[in-house]
Amino acid sequence: MAARLISVNIGLPRDITWRGKTVHTGIWKNPAPGRHKIRKLNIDGDGQGDLHGHGGVNRAVMVYQMDSHRYWERELGRHNFSYGQFGENFTVDGLPDDEVCIGDRYRIGTALFEVSQPRVTCYRVGIRLDEPQMAALMVAHHRPGFYFRVLEEGEVGTGDDILRVAEGPEHMSVAEIDALLYLPGHTREQLERALRIPALSSGWRDSFRAIQQQETSGPAPGNPGLVPPSGPPPAWPGFRQLRVSRIERECISVISLTLVPADRLPLAPALPGQFVVLRMRPQPQGPALLRNYSLSDAPASDHYRVSIKLEVTGAASSYLHHQARVGDLLDVAAPRGTFTLQPGDQQVVLLSAGVGATPVLAMLHSLAAEASPREVWWLFGARNGEDHPFAEESRNLLKALPHSKSFIVYSRPGPRDRPGVDFDASGRIGVDVFEKLGLSRDADFYLCGPAPFMRDLSAGLVAWGVSDGSVHTEIFGPGRPITPGVVDASHARPHPPEGPAGPGPRVSFARSGLNGCWDPRFSNLLDFAEACDVPVRWSCRTGVCHTCESGLISGNVNYQPEPLEPPAQGNVLICCSQPNGDVVVDL
Repeated sequence: MAARLISVNIGLPRDITWRGKTVHTGIWKNPAPGRHKIRKLNIDGDGQGDLHGHGGVNRAVMVYQMDSHRYWERELGRHNFSYGQFGENFTVDGLPDDEVCIGDRYRIGTALFEVSQPRVTCYRVGIRLDEPQMAALMVAHHRPGFYFRVLEEGEVGTGDDILRVAEGPEHMSVAEIDALLYLPGHTREQLERALRIPALSSGWRDSFRAIQQQETSGPAPGNPGLVPPSGPPPAWPGFRQLRVSRIERECISVISLTLVPADRLPLAPALPGQFVVLRMRPQPQGPALLRNYSLSDAPASDHYRVSIKLEVTGAASSYLHHQARVGDLLDVAAPRGTFTLQPGDQQVVLLSAGVGATPVLAMLHSLAAEASPREVWWLFGARNGEDHPFAEESRNLLKALPHSKSFIVYSRPGPRDRPGVDFDASGRIGVDVFEKLGLSRDADFYLCGPAPFMRDLSAGLVAWGVSDGSVHTEIFGPGRPITPGVVDASHARPHPPEGPAGPGPRVSFARSGLNGCWDPRFSNLLDFAEACDVPVRWSCRTGVCHTCESGLISGNVNYQPEPLEPPAQGNVLICCSQPNGDVVVDL
C-alpha cells in the first residue's frame, strides 16, 4: 500500500517557560489545512528556533509516522496525541524508520524530497511530550523519525500519496544509521557503507569519519562521533601526592613549581599542552582549593612543572606564591586535556600572551627535544620585560630548532626594554601581524592567553582564512556554555545553590573553583551545576548526545538512567549521573 501524507504541521518559534528558564523553540507544530508551498529551507509559515540543531538545507522537513504515534501512546500510556506532537512537519502513514533508507527519494504533490539523516533528538521533544527521557527513548526504541532535503520545491497537502522514485545506494535504514552513531555495537563495514551514501548530511558524515579514524588508530573509549577524543585515559584516578622540589621566579608575576613523586614511583609523561588539577588547603580546617594549571616543560616521568601567575584576588595563586615551600606536599590529579601538539609537517604557530605561554611552552620543549624539522613560530605578548616569563628559556629552545622564528610584542615597554633585542614591536598581537610575518594559512595555530586575546585572535584567524580545525585553543577557566534554545542564561559567578547546604557528599567544580554539598532534590549533576551557575554544556539531557561529557577528576558516580553508551574512561555524563561519594568535576 502506498504511503500517504496524513497531516502537514507548521508553527513558528516561540518563547516558553521551562524549569524557570525561557526557551525559544519551534517544537510546537499544529495541523494546517490546505496546500502548502515547500521551500528549500522549510515550509511556508514554519520555522525552527535553534538553527544550530534544526533547520537548514539538510533538515528542511521533519517526518514522523502514525505507527510511531500509536507505539508511544501504548508505551507511555497516553491517548491524547495530535498531529505534530513530535515536532514533525509531516505526519505520515507508512515510511517506518526501519524501512526508509538514507538517500531514498520521494515525490509528494509537486515537490521532490530526499532522506538526509535521522532526527537529532534533543530535550525539547521531551518538553513537548512532558516526558524528560523522550530523547533517549526514541533512540533506544529505534524510532527517531527523519529529515527530508528538498530537491524540487513544490506544493503538498493532506491526503497526498507518497511515491518512492529512487532508492538509497547502500540501503541503510534511518534506524540503522541512527543506531550507528548513538548506540554501541557497530561494525567497520557499516561505517564504510554509511560513508558511501552521498545523500547523508555532512554533520553525520563527519561523525562517522571521526569514529572510523579512531578505530583505525586503535580502540579507545568514548564516542568520537559525538565528542572529540579526550586523550588517553588518566594515568591514575583521583589525586596523588607530589612534593615541591623547586620554586623558580619566571618574572615579576609568575613562579614555577617543580613537583616530584612523594612515593618515588614514576609519573606518567604528559602530552605537551596538557594540564593537571592541584588540590590545596591553605587553612588546615578550611575548604580545599582546586585549580587547573598547564604543565610548562618537556614531558617527563620524574617530575612535573607548573607555572602560576599571581592574581590580585586569587586565593590559590596567593597561597602558592606566598606560602608554598620546597618540601610541601600537594595533591595532584593525572594530566588531562585535548589541547595537545598534533603530528604533521605543516608550519606550527605557538601564539600566547602572559602566563598563557605555559601549555605552548611545553609544546616548544617537545619540538626542540626532537629537533623538529617543522617551521615553528613563537609569537608572544607581554606587558613589558619585567612581566615576560620564560624569555631566556624560550630563546634557547628556539635555537635548537632548525626552522624557528619568533616575534615578541610588548604592550607597555619599560625604559630598560630594548627594541630589536628584548622585543620586536609595541602594541598587541593581531591578524595584521600574521600578514606582515608571512605566516601560512595552512599552519596549525595553538592559542592560549587572556579571554579577550583568545576571542579576538580565534575569530580573526578564521576570518583571515584559517580553517576551524587548524585553530587550537586552551582556556584556563570555565569553558563556553552550550545551552541550546535558552535565551535568558545566567551570567552570574558560580556560587553554592540557594538555601541550606545539602546533606550529601561534596561536589567540586575544578575550573569554577566551587565546592558544594550534594542535595538529593537535584536529579543529577547537571541540575546541581545549573543551580550553582556553573557554565555547562548539554543538549539531550538524557545520556544520548554526550554534549555534557566532562572530566571526572576524582570520585565515582551512579547513573540514573543509564546512558545509551558510556563516556570515555575518566569522564562523566553529568546529565544523568549522581555522585557516589565526594566528586571533583572538570567544570
